[in-house]
Amino acid sequence: MINKRNNYAFIDSQNVNLAIRELGWKLNFARFRIYLKEKYGVTKAFLFIGYIEGNTSLYTSLQQAGFICIFKPTLEYKDGTTKGNCDAELVLQAMIEYPNYDKAIIVTGDGDFYCLAKYLIEQNKLEALIVPNRFKFSALLKFRIIRSYLRFMNELKGKLEYKAK
Repeated sequence: MINKRNNYAFIDSQNVNLAIRELGWKLNFARFRIYLKEKYGVTKAFLFIGYIEGNTSLYTSLQQAGFICIFKPTLEYKDGTTKGNCDAELVLQAMIEYPNYDKAIIVTGDGDFYCLAKYLIEQNKLEALIVPNRFKFSALLKFRIIRSYLRFMNELKGKLEYKAK
């Protein structure tokens, strides 16, 4: 079957990474990219990620897997934690690209994206909101308007788990 859909994915990488690790496994991003293409007709997948010096090989591998990486400068705090919140970038990119895609797939469990999801639903432009962990995500994403668009990654471990070679 030839897939004629032209859907774009907008992925909150930090939310996905932390939620999947909390479930006890690591995501194989290359397999995830293929899954998005085959399941949802994703022609472009934007991955929003904080930029950290020295992670060049990670960024290269993500780009080779077919992701368009949108980098956010990170801040390193005195306690050693690093922060690179990409929420505004994801929303902005979804709106910049709005005329170019048929439907959007948002991948996050973060309630900060409720307004984007709601708007896209109202415009008939949301295909799915993929939540990494069905057991731990924002209550804002549980509102009736969004419920039928929710998909969960919990059941995808067998397909998408990273296994060291």
